[in-house]
Amino acid sequence: MRARNTARAYGRVARFFHWTVAVLILAAIIIGLYAGRLPEGTEAQLRAIFTAYSVHKTVGMVALVLAVLRILWTLTQPRPRPLHPRRRLETLAAEAVHWALWIGMLVMPLSGWLLHSAAPGGFSDILWPFGQRLPLVPEDAALSERFAAFHDLGWWVLAGLVALHVLGALKHAIIDRDGTMIRMAGDPERAAEPPPAPRSGILPHVLAALAGLAIWLGVAPGPRGRPTPQPAAGPAAQAGSGWAVERGVLDIEVRQAGNAVLGEFGQWQADIDYDPQSRSGRVTVEVDVASLTLGAVGDTAKGPDFLDAAAHPTARFEAQILPPQAEDQPHMAQGLLTIAGQTVEAALPFDLSVAGDLAQARGRMQVDRRDFGIGAGYADESTVGFAVGIGFELSAKRQ
Repeated sequence: MRARNTARAYGRVARFFHWTVAVLILAAIIIGLYAGRLPEGTEAQLRAIFTAYSVHKTVGMVALVLAVLRILWTLTQPRPRPLHPRRRLETLAAEAVHWALWIGMLVMPLSGWLLHSAAPGGFSDILWPFGQRLPLVPEDAALSERFAAFHDLGWWVLAGLVALHVLGALKHAIIDRDGTMIRMAGDPERAAEPPPAPRSGILPHVLAALAGLAIWLGVAPGPRGRPTPQPAAGPAAQAGSGWAVERGVLDIEVRQAGNAVLGEFGQWQADIDYDPQSRSGRVTVEVDVASLTLGAVGDTAKGPDFLDAAAHPTARFEAQILPPQAEDQPHMAQGLLTIAGQTVEAALPFDLSVAGDLAQARGRMQVDRRDFGIGAGYADESTVGFAVGIGFELSAKRQ
């Protein structure tokens, strides 16, 4: 068998790329569906999810590399002539599906890599030595969600294209019985000599390429930005000392399988009473636990083994605001933190600047999940770290 294509059949290089990439694509789809349906809860189950997604991503990256090589090889080779050149509509449809498949072989693994690169922190590494993130792709939860939306829908589109391709091959084998399958899967010496094709110019090929591209443009989600979380302002405090939050972010950082994963609580409110003269006061913060977004593990984090949002929908921090011990030192919010029904003492250092009736503050503290009975079934840090970072940044106005 020749390495290069002929007018009658594909060569062994094209056949290798065709069947290898086909197997990898089907494997990636099956492993991805399997990983998405794995049960969550125990440490062993979470490890299984991490492993399945790592394999899924790695298979996708291998498919991407081979797909690029396949397309480069295809561009240098003649294609076997159509066996039915007079069936112009059928030939155009077949070529459009081929173009859509080639585009899908590139954009699907690439969208997965973009999703992996943009996801805050990390989740299930790609099992290769070439790095985990694409350059120039920022860690951004909203951007990651858009890539995820494309990736989730795109795999079904790619599966549909594969199904159309298979059905077309079966039509040629069972109904037409014209030897089309021999060109890619049989003895090339037995392949029928194609009839001379009428001159059609480049226009049909351009139309087929545009049709294939249009399929994937229809999958791409529009630029839908996620609104910035706006914490609800707490009830007005006493005149002259109450402050209403105008905007802010309450974030959380955990470690999954050794990788930092960042998230946010979208709904929370703060009742702040602060006197700039004494540089002291009090604060009460209530957080809607169900509003947490935490990358690919958000639902697990809100489940019964961790924050248990169903049983404990609200987390609470009630503290006294203490003045800095020195001019170059931060303020301190010292009080009680309640998460998942457990209350512990906590101290939150924060920087504060006040200009007239406007104040800006930011701070961060670290807690141990074991103090709250969170993730009790995860006795070591190899899967879920013990330390959890909680941080905030806000702007407030005096009432």
